[in-house]
Amino acid sequence: MSSTDFSRTANKIKPFLVMEILDRAKQLEEAGEDVIHLEIGEPDFKTPEVARQAAVKSIEDGLTGYTHSLGLSSLRQALCEHYKKEYDVKITPERIIVSSGTSPLLLLTLATIINPGDEVILTNPCYACYPNFVTFLGGNIVFANLDPENGFRFDEKKIERAITGKTKAIIINSPSNPTGMLINPEQLRYLSDFGPEIISDEIYHGLVYEEKAHSLLEFTGNATIINGFSKLYAMAGWRVGFAISDEKRIRAMQKIQQNFFISASNFGQQAAMAALKNTEQFLPEMIKAYDERRKLLLKELPEIGFEIHNAPAGAFYVLADARKYCKSSYDFAFKLLEQTKVAVTPGIDFGQNAEGFIRFSYTNSLSGIKEAMSRLKEYLS
Repeated sequence: MSSTDFSRTANKIKPFLVMEILDRAKQLEEAGEDVIHLEIGEPDFKTPEVARQAAVKSIEDGLTGYTHSLGLSSLRQALCEHYKKEYDVKITPERIIVSSGTSPLLLLTLATIINPGDEVILTNPCYACYPNFVTFLGGNIVFANLDPENGFRFDEKKIERAITGKTKAIIINSPSNPTGMLINPEQLRYLSDFGPEIISDEIYHGLVYEEKAHSLLEFTGNATIINGFSKLYAMAGWRVGFAISDEKRIRAMQKIQQNFFISASNFGQQAAMAALKNTEQFLPEMIKAYDERRKLLLKELPEIGFEIHNAPAGAFYVLADARKYCKSSYDFAFKLLEQTKVAVTPGIDFGQNAEGFIRFSYTNSLSGIKEAMSRLKEYLS
């Protein structure tokens, strides 16, 4: 079949390059090669025991059917308590919808906002899949280009200058994938006065090492917050996420969810609720481990020749400048994989502004990262 046999929408969707790298890495592993994974943003820790036990109990108790299409009321109430404790923000369960991960929630949110031809503002670089969500729904993307030389720090004035009469939404992400940068409180307050709907992807909240991540809800109730359990709680495969918005938008999202996704799994939600209520049992140790890995990469990468313009403060990524080694980050990433068996993500996956950069994920052990740095050093020297 040729590409003309598929819909225009299908032909517009670009591949997720980190998955292309991962697929090749898996092929090499199946052939007996020892691959070190620094490409995928998936926690290497086990899901906390308290969550695993809750899931097993719920399955044994027969809680394997559909739940309310908004999610378990008990989980939504627990999330209300969490946001009051962490951000001093008061919300109600009616303003929350739970789904099978944050990706469906971004799709649901955008589906309630944009019509074909409407504009959505994204930073460049940004999470690789954001543009594809907008494209899938027939929207147009307007990029606000961030400066590579200052580590792609967020610039709210560039966002403001990108707004036109067709702008319907702005997507922000703090801590950021791929940069690990935080949007500070003054910038969030400034953004809260903008007219278009702001979608704040806060999936990396809690994974912060030197500062504090602030939720956009601290500054405005006129926004949609997307968060979940994949990153902070090491539950990527459980597929449980949630969105917070006004009740009318949540109702609109609910109707779409009823048709397309129905509900997140009951046992997954039970596990998420157990993790949420017992964070003190496991989070400090995990965050400490991530920070040690982060500091190791910040030390080792410049010694190899990768320039770091600004140290990441959150998430679990370092976006390093590799322009002295390559013009095509895509070709360079595959070359490193084939020659050193170290898997990394090409910067071009996150936008043209990140071309020549490489994203290193520190969701690997200290020993694994040290071995990866040794292999890269030997190869590049």
